[in-house]
Amino acid sequence: MAGMATHVITGAGSGIGAAVARRLHERGDQVVLHARDAGRAKELAAALPGAKTLVGDLAEPGKLSWALSHQSLPERVDSLLHIAGIVDLGPVGDLTPKTWTNQLNVNLVAPAELTRLLLPQLRVAQGQVVFVNSGSGLNAHADWAAYCASKHGLKALADSLRLEEHANGVRVTSVYPGRTASPMQAKVHQQEGKEYDPSKWMDPDSVATTILMALDLPRDAEVNDLMVRPGR
Repeated sequence: MAGMATHVITGAGSGIGAAVARRLHERGDQVVLHARDAGRAKELAAALPGAKTLVGDLAEPGKLSWALSHQSLPERVDSLLHIAGIVDLGPVGDLTPKTWTNQLNVNLVAPAELTRLLLPQLRVAQGQVVFVNSGSGLNAHADWAAYCASKHGLKALADSLRLEEHANGVRVTSVYPGRTASPMQAKVHQQEGKEYDPSKWMDPDSVATTILMALDLPRDAEVNDLMVRPGR
């Protein structure tokens, strides 16, 4: 992307999202960090001086339109990076409707709604939507039903959006990282009853490198699906 670009990023507080936000900020791009509330927005902005913020709770996607209508949105969006996500494991026989709904809202419905709300700005910029998915978006596992369902749905969302927006010049990329050292991974290990050793998994910065590669690809090509796996 030539010159200063504007990137809207969810999940910028930790893990892959924090690495992507830092890298884009360091190279002089404008980053707009999504936060669930005003307090969190203040913390994120303090970590990256000059960054802007948007506030809205991804757990309540039905309220995002109202929340964003009361804030100043960028006139153009060169990339919308959906990196936020939650995970709660458990067998289907134990999963409650609330557990299903929470994961579907944050991991699938909110990205769809945020994309809808920012599509005009993405079309103006002929920008790019990046969905940071998971290996669980391609395969399902025991005790992972709700999370896998949300990520399989995210793949479907990305594939449909790509076909719909191609004529408008909007590129759509899905990234499927394997296990990455992050607070989410620590939580997964806790739920699995396993010891967490971050050295065994990918560094978030390595995944960020692949995402920036997809963003910076010349306009004559696009990365549709990108799988990234631990190299050790």
